[in-house]
Amino acid sequence: MTHSSAGAVAPEWLAVPDDPNDLAEAVWPAGADRDADGVLRIGGIPASQLARDFGTPLYVLDEDGVRARAREVLAAFRDAAARHGTRARVYYAGKAFLSGAVARWVREEGLAIDVATGGELAIALAAGADPQYIGLHGNNKSVAELEHAASVGVGSVVVDSAIEIERLAAVAERLGVVQRVLVRVNSGVHAETHDFLATAHEDQKFGFALAQAPDIVARIRELPHLRFAGLHCHIGSQIFGPAGFAESAARLVEVHARLLEGGDVPQLNLGGGYGIAYTRADHPTPITQLAGDIVDAVARECSARGIPVPELAFEPGRAIVGRAGVTLYEVGTVKPVQVSDALSRLYVSVDGGMSDNIRTALYGAQYSARIASRTSGAAPALARVVGRHCESGDIVVDAEYLPGDVEPGDLLAVPATGAYCYSLASNYNAVPRPPVVAVSGGSARVIVRGESIDDLLARDLGLDPRAARPNEEKA
Repeated sequence: MTHSSAGAVAPEWLAVPDDPNDLAEAVWPAGADRDADGVLRIGGIPASQLARDFGTPLYVLDEDGVRARAREVLAAFRDAAARHGTRARVYYAGKAFLSGAVARWVREEGLAIDVATGGELAIALAAGADPQYIGLHGNNKSVAELEHAASVGVGSVVVDSAIEIERLAAVAERLGVVQRVLVRVNSGVHAETHDFLATAHEDQKFGFALAQAPDIVARIRELPHLRFAGLHCHIGSQIFGPAGFAESAARLVEVHARLLEGGDVPQLNLGGGYGIAYTRADHPTPITQLAGDIVDAVARECSARGIPVPELAFEPGRAIVGRAGVTLYEVGTVKPVQVSDALSRLYVSVDGGMSDNIRTALYGAQYSARIASRTSGAAPALARVVGRHCESGDIVVDAEYLPGDVEPGDLLAVPATGAYCYSLASNYNAVPRPPVVAVSGGSARVIVRGESIDDLLARDLGLDPRAARPNEEKA
């Protein structure tokens, strides 16, 4: 049965597509297409084969796409810096998605790695990353995490509070090392993004106010086991334009110039936050233009003050891995819901939900979706893709036009899920987390094993796992 609906219940940005089977070029992995039978292919592999081999829900990551984007971003910032006689280092922000395979990919393509916890540091080290190319973030690093970082020789620790400075200095002295540090500051620039994603305004947990920086840096310079390496600022996430970065850079360079009066300031780290397209209505600034605009802004401010452009550092995460990811689901139920006398919306329930993608519920994020197992000639119908959890807010895709004949058993693909989906995944409602499969050149392999019900039971020490298997013989 085909259902139709119209504008009043659809967001203004969502246009009725001419073809509800098409794949918006900027949203899907570069190599995504459909085969002769209309089945979506990722990395040359049909979605139906991936679902058959690995089950659903399933995170699929295009390795070639991650590597190509890492090279593109690195080249953009290096070239922009070279035009102004300086160097740029690019860190992959591991919080977007970090596994052993991804850590190896980005290091092989020349990126350093930014980690925010002891767990992320452990993954990067276990993957073979050189500690000198790792930076450690976090507003509440434990003593154990600081000791681990300093003992293995991480390249930099981004300090976030006066307490942490003294704590790290004591750790470094005890270990007999000199730890390189950057100071996290808030430039006061509010990025054009969701309030929960804007991290440079004053009333928030990260960093120091710019006015505090001279005193904080003076204290670091007094401590023999810490070496001040520069300022760090991150203005937010999923930002499309360069204006916020340029304004933040201007404010940072002003303080950077003052700090030069007291000693060397080798690096200026401007963070990340570069947006990607989640829907065809999104139009992020191309990375080459964005890199050029940001570095040009720093160079102008340095020139105005008669100081050299420092080494620059940047921390993209989503911009590297986001577009390379696609999540596959199986449709379980479809039902029309009447939202007015004249309009209805299809509710398409899938076998995952907020446990594998919390971003829609957490941030009001928008996503796209397509039937992956076939194409259809049915007219487009307004749909809402929802999960299986006991929450009315368990929404995967808030609004999308799908073929009106979408039905149980169809595979549904949601693109641009490479960042902050697996990283934020949970076991809500005791649902196991899905596996992550990497595809490249027509082959697929599991890079993060999925969980099973047995995994969940094994962690609960108040249970006898055998009780969940009543037909099995008990010893």
